[in-house]
Amino acid sequence: MKKIKGLIRLLRFELPFSAGVCVVMGQLLALGKFTSLVVTVFGFASVFFISASILVLNDYFDIETDKVNAPHRPIPSGLVAPVDALMFSIILMFAGLFLSYMISIATLICSVVLIIIGFLYNRKLKKSGWPGNVMVSFSVGMTFIYGGISVGLPYNKEVIVFALIAALIDLGEEIAADAMDMDGDKLINSNSLAIKYGKQAALKTSSYIFILVILLTSVPFILNWFAAIYLVPILIMDTAIVYSLLKLLKSENDKGRKYIRWIYLGATFGIIVFVMIKFING
Repeated sequence: MKKIKGLIRLLRFELPFSAGVCVVMGQLLALGKFTSLVVTVFGFASVFFISASILVLNDYFDIETDKVNAPHRPIPSGLVAPVDALMFSIILMFAGLFLSYMISIATLICSVVLIIIGFLYNRKLKKSGWPGNVMVSFSVGMTFIYGGISVGLPYNKEVIVFALIAALIDLGEEIAADAMDMDGDKLINSNSLAIKYGKQAALKTSSYIFILVILLTSVPFILNWFAAIYLVPILIMDTAIVYSLLKLLKSENDKGRKYIRWIYLGATFGIIVFVMIKFING
């Protein structure tokens, strides 16, 4: 039972769940309505499993740094053996690939690209600093594009704007997280912005990115893409970003990680509210 609990903790459930929600949001933005139940479920589940696979693989490759940054994690704490984590990641990957294949060849190709990016980041580019941060944020933005691809409309303007917003939110989080993880990252000779220029410089860079995000969230309303009711989920997301950012700039490492998570959860909750409003309004 301890091993099972450890494997579940490796998933970091809210992160792949958020990725799946972004796919559904991408479908909704592209079509202007919900697609079929099968495509909705397969789209959500395929990216959930792929995202979970990449996250588990991240823990597999991060054993040494996690001993310093997060010794409570399942692998450094001894709950899960590294080989078990690797096998779990592979199972999740194939589940995601199979479901994406069931949607279309285009979504399968997109899934393969996401897996390759995730592997390269975990294996090689995590220590590269901002190039690695950009790769991860690109993958997050691609969840919206994946949603558009799954319904045959990858180039929808609304999908692209929200993909950019999601990518920038993640980029800000990645840079802020590096500022919180400097002690462990020094062990792998990371070239993160925090290590190169200092913690405060990295946090300021992160804050500028989040300010840009808030400005971008106004674009759909300036262009009259959405009704006023959709300001509610956007305000939820922006409020979570502003509040967490103010706390983050003054926090120590442990509390800082909590506020970074709040940004992610606030953005996810905002997207869920958006989807619920669309569902209620038909």
